[in-house]
Amino acid sequence: MHRLEAKRARHDARDWAITRRERTRHLIELGGLVVKSGLVELAKDDRAALYGAFLEVADTLAGEQRDQMLTLWRRRGSRSFKDDPTPKPSANK
Repeated sequence: MHRLEAKRARHDARDWAITRRERTRHLIELGGLVVKSGLVELAKDDRAALYGAFLEVADTLAGEQRDQMLTLWRRRGSRSFKDDPTPKPSANK
């Protein structure tokens, strides 16, 4: 009985660790986009200003022009990714 509970606890801990690693990676990638966009330098690393800008974007996406803005931003972002000379990370990680 104790072995089964210990095995279950190890499995639960492993699932939690995997989920945490995936979330951490996702947050790091999002932070990388903030840096890549130049916002950190333009706002002089003012986190309140950056957060305010993100809130403004969120308000825009909550409005009536959501679809148009997403389309515009997606196109601009796609073009920028294609034009970016930075090498892409290896898929072997």
